[in-house]
Amino acid sequence: MHDRQTSPRLSAWLDRLTERRGNEIRLGLDRLLDVARFMVLPMQDNEVRLKGLVVTVGGTNGKGSTCAFLESIALQSGYRVSCYTSPHLFRFQERLRFNGEELDDQAWEAALDEVEEARLAAGDIDLSFFEVTTLAAIRIVQGLEPDLAIFEIGMGGRLDAVNCLASDAAVLTSIDLDHQAFLGSTRQAIAWEKGHIARRDCPFILADPSPPEGLLELLEQRQADVWWIGRDFGYEGDKIQWQWWGRSERRSGLGYPALRGINQLLNASAALAALSALRHQLAVHQGGVRQGLAQVSLPGRFQVLPGQPAVVLDVAHNPHAAGVLAANMDQMGFFPKTVAVVGMLADKDAAAIFARLGGRVDSWCLASLSSQQAGARARLAKELRPFCEGMIAGLSEMERPVEPVTIFEFDDPESALAHAASLVGPNDRIVVFGSFVTVAQAWPLAKTLGQAPHLS
Repeated sequence: MHDRQTSPRLSAWLDRLTERRGNEIRLGLDRLLDVARFMVLPMQDNEVRLKGLVVTVGGTNGKGSTCAFLESIALQSGYRVSCYTSPHLFRFQERLRFNGEELDDQAWEAALDEVEEARLAAGDIDLSFFEVTTLAAIRIVQGLEPDLAIFEIGMGGRLDAVNCLASDAAVLTSIDLDHQAFLGSTRQAIAWEKGHIARRDCPFILADPSPPEGLLELLEQRQADVWWIGRDFGYEGDKIQWQWWGRSERRSGLGYPALRGINQLLNASAALAALSALRHQLAVHQGGVRQGLAQVSLPGRFQVLPGQPAVVLDVAHNPHAAGVLAANMDQMGFFPKTVAVVGMLADKDAAAIFARLGGRVDSWCLASLSSQQAGARARLAKELRPFCEGMIAGLSEMERPVEPVTIFEFDDPESALAHAASLVGPNDRIVVFGSFVTVAQAWPLAKTLGQAPHLS
């Protein structure tokens, strides 16, 4: 799956978009909508209106998992489903799937051509990489006419490109500190931005059990139909199975989802709430729910690779996600040694992220991120060292590993992972995290570690 080649023409398109002026992140919908009108996309009340049902999924963490649950359950219930997410892990084409499959390069090329023609016709409007590709994805989805179109709102909410769509339901997974330069420096400010994906009289699935002050008031002002976890839906379970409850239905005897991690029941519950809210337009049956939970997949979300040593891949890149990663690590059982491979982008709160991992790591392999994918936000390993050292120095005697913690620096995640593999035995653990870029660059080696003779 990960070795598929990109066509030369699509590669050229993506390179051009990456290098284009005005490619910095600029929130706002006016420029995008101007181009959408020149594309003659269907409009309703100054929003793009697709034929089928549209569900948008925003939040700080858990968006990708929630999209994957929605997609898998709807597919297993017999519906035609598209799913648009970002960022990609291995290849750009991962961002859009139809009926579980990536679109061919020619579909992307034709859509990008159309966006470019409309952009020039509208007055040579500057659009970012994400804005152009989102418009292209919308055009592709429009032509496919799925029963359910799922769109992940990657960073923001109110002014994010995806919010140009009229949606039939929205999901907000969690609110935490990330992308603060664009969204605000407090949970309240970020919630205000993200809460604007709500639409009047449409279900709004609020999966954050402790939303920031003022978010519920904002949703009331926007006249959304709020489904709040713990009040309108929820879940409970034991070691064998779990059950979900909503306003008017209950699903019992559910097997635990294929995605691992302590937060996945929360994400699955949010997906089930959205589907329950839309049940009169898109009914899903119990078999579809069970099969969807069992067959869902999403690389890089607390992904534990088969074999020894244990290799964990997690795209956690903010303090909240790092805290979840730490809790998931605690659930894995005992490992004599844990080695972390970590690379982060420059706008991430490294100090807080390291602090969440505490004394769980015996050796740190810090990786520089300097690829085109990391762009201007690339960060060097030497910049991470002070945050790592600060965390180690702050550990209490009880928190410290038995042996002194070691720190190593490398030019890239793959080199860092190779050294990590040399430090561990078959019963030990390697955890790779910090960024989508880190996991993607470590992947070629990571997938071989459990299959090859031990490297130490």
